[in-house]
Amino acid sequence: MAITYIKKATKTAKTGSDETAQTVSQMLNALERDGEQAVKDYCQKFDGWEGDILVNRESIDAAARKLPETVKDDIRFAHKRVSDFATQQRDSMLEFEVELMDGLVAGQKLVPVKTAGCYVPGGRYAHAASAIMSVATAKIAGVDNVIATSPGSLERGGIHSAILYAMDVSGADQILCAGGVQGIASLAYGLFTGHRADVIVGPGNRFVAEAKRMLFGMVGIDVIAGPTESMVVCDDTADAFIVASDLAGQAEHGVDSPVWLATTSERIANEVNQLMPEVIAALPALARSAATPAWRDYGEIVLTDTREEAVQVCDDYAPEHLQVQAQDLDWWLASLRNYGSLFLGEETTVAFGDKCSGPNHILPTKGAGRYSGGLNAGKFIKTLTYQRLTRDAARKVAPVASRISRLEGMEGHAMTGDIRLEKYFPDEQFELRGEIDQLQ
Repeated sequence: MAITYIKKATKTAKTGSDETAQTVSQMLNALERDGEQAVKDYCQKFDGWEGDILVNRESIDAAARKLPETVKDDIRFAHKRVSDFATQQRDSMLEFEVELMDGLVAGQKLVPVKTAGCYVPGGRYAHAASAIMSVATAKIAGVDNVIATSPGSLERGGIHSAILYAMDVSGADQILCAGGVQGIASLAYGLFTGHRADVIVGPGNRFVAEAKRMLFGMVGIDVIAGPTESMVVCDDTADAFIVASDLAGQAEHGVDSPVWLATTSERIANEVNQLMPEVIAALPALARSAATPAWRDYGEIVLTDTREEAVQVCDDYAPEHLQVQAQDLDWWLASLRNYGSLFLGEETTVAFGDKCSGPNHILPTKGAGRYSGGLNAGKFIKTLTYQRLTRDAARKVAPVASRISRLEGMEGHAMTGDIRLEKYFPDEQFELRGEIDQLQ
């Protein structure tokens, strides 16, 4: 049994993280101190945008008029798939009330957050699908205020028309023309809208991801959604050209987007390694400029003796996207544990999920798939519990609570149970100290 690297990455997700954190920290301090003016300054500095930050209805309608009907049809198609899937997720969550013992009733309520902030990338590419993934899911969850933000540019006259249309179709209540750290800060601090986000969601570059990480606690976040990761795991039945194409297709996201292959086939490993430069070279210039360094610096090919070892490699990487191109797909589905989203079979590629097939594409990166799934309707819904006791139920619960409280040394807690027993049952005697308390 062995795991061999046919190609090993020279950079990892930690590369440059210290510099990123320092930059983001300085920006957040300035944004918190100077507020809306700092947002305007950063938008002008980084995106060349000097127009209004809060997008008005006229601009939204103008963007819709610019788009061909075929484009709008495609956005509506994607919105329907994503909304239907999010609806099923929401409906799978249940409120309940149960009587745990006579007179002790406990329950669970599902309460949407009041305000959600949705970040939509719009730099290198026009991520209209990301608008749908975040905004539509928040609206399906029942969020009152959904605020979306995306970078603007002078040559476009603001936010890309397709992104703006997708935000509107998905139900955004307010839209901001601000990208990067300043966009995230606008959501967190309630700038321009007066609504501080309770939760901020959406993918972005390493600066966006770091801003969300630093603000976590003050606001909730979906996942650490940094540079896109994609992994293919395959056996000897895979098509090496399709594998290479899928890896190259994901590497176009950015110069720091890792793509990995784990395979039990030495033939496939070597063929993919040879094909990758050729497949990347055939991409358009914009995609090629990202995919070339992404594959060179972050790409890996791992050869394993067994499929069990391949599963272990995948689970160790916990990739954002994981494609399986192998026989016995049900075995892989049952065996794999750590990933953001799983794509089973050659017929199912990451691009389908990225754009329109239904499950959300905002997914955990940097190994967070070990403990977290991706964005879903539940991320916008608080699971709140409650309980109600009759006096007869309190008669049974209070003595136990008092004894455990004293066991822990928490006399104040114990007292709150004692006084209820004294009030409700003044003629009865209760054992309010455990054996350990009596020995101390």
